[in-house]
Amino acid sequence: MKMPLSMMRYMRNLPAELFPLVETVADLATDLRWSWSHAGDAVWKAMDPQLWEQSENPFVVLQNLSRERLEELNRNAQFKQHLDRLTEIRNSYCDRCSWFSEVHADAKLKGVAYFSMEFGLGKALPLYAGGLGVLAGDYLKAASDLALPVTAIGLLYQEGYFRQVLDATGWQQEIYPYNDSSSLPLRPVLARNGAWLQIPVELPGRIARLHVWEAQVGQVSLYLLDSNDLLNSALDRGITSKLYGGGEEMRLVQEIVLGIGGWRLIEALGLEIDICHLNEGHAAFVTLERARCFMEQQQIDFWDALWATRPGNVFTTHTPVAAGFDTFSRDLLAKYGLVYAKNLGVEPEELVRLGRSNGRDGNEPFNMAYLAARTCGKMNG
Repeated sequence: MKMPLSMMRYMRNLPAELFPLVETVADLATDLRWSWSHAGDAVWKAMDPQLWEQSENPFVVLQNLSRERLEELNRNAQFKQHLDRLTEIRNSYCDRCSWFSEVHADAKLKGVAYFSMEFGLGKALPLYAGGLGVLAGDYLKAASDLALPVTAIGLLYQEGYFRQVLDATGWQQEIYPYNDSSSLPLRPVLARNGAWLQIPVELPGRIARLHVWEAQVGQVSLYLLDSNDLLNSALDRGITSKLYGGGEEMRLVQEIVLGIGGWRLIEALGLEIDICHLNEGHAAFVTLERARCFMEQQQIDFWDALWATRPGNVFTTHTPVAAGFDTFSRDLLAKYGLVYAKNLGVEPEELVRLGRSNGRDGNEPFNMAYLAARTCGKMNG
């Protein structure tokens, strides 16, 4: 079992006889299937009723149990029986014959990579703002229940959605709770050499390094890129500081990290992906990076690589109106796109045309939805 770093530190001060109990609870608590399958609610409540009610996060409940309370639970035969039953249910869920394997036994689909700016799985992992994120979370839950070969890619924000409060004058205030990674149900992803996996993304004059976390969503893995690395500049550490935070430039950098960094993560993990599914246009740069990697592997030019990979890209849009699409100025695209276009072996202006309604209009801003539409083989929504 891959143990979260915070749990390793927590267990250092516990007697060895408590390790099996803590490891079992940690394994169940870091599988976010509990966010839609409530068979374990009684177990989490039994551990600490008040903390469970306040946090709705069994991982936080476990981390805040005293040694004395753990010893009590370890002596409680009924609690351990419930825990064993919960483990059996989870193992049965993972081992059962699935809908996908039954209905599509002859399918040649190896894997689907699902990219989204936000994922709404539950309060324990607050990385979403509204409907887009909730839909993405439901997508992963359904994919797990159907045992679809889906891998999800997103960003780990230090500040996810805000909480609304009213001040003394009746005005709404937005409060952003800080996401402490040690209290989130996440595991660090390690490279083959045992170090924390880092994904490099080139930005003007520097390289941003992205840590990788994994959230287990039943049978689906959600990988999250995190720029809060001491090796990054203060500015780049803030790339993943807030969901939809910052100005136009920060928004562009976030989408570069999600798309380009996301596909590089897939390459680093060695995942076999047939379909890239874009949940809105935020991740549209993944189509360019996928084509770039294919171009290098097959020793062909970029346009041939894009033609070959485009049928495997799917674009889902939920807000097909102009106000719902991210657009960026020509100067900003030039700042971040010149080096990338050179790596592709194409003229920067040719690349920019992919994101315009009228490719010849030099004053038209770059639109992520147009880029997604032009580089995906199918659109829906």
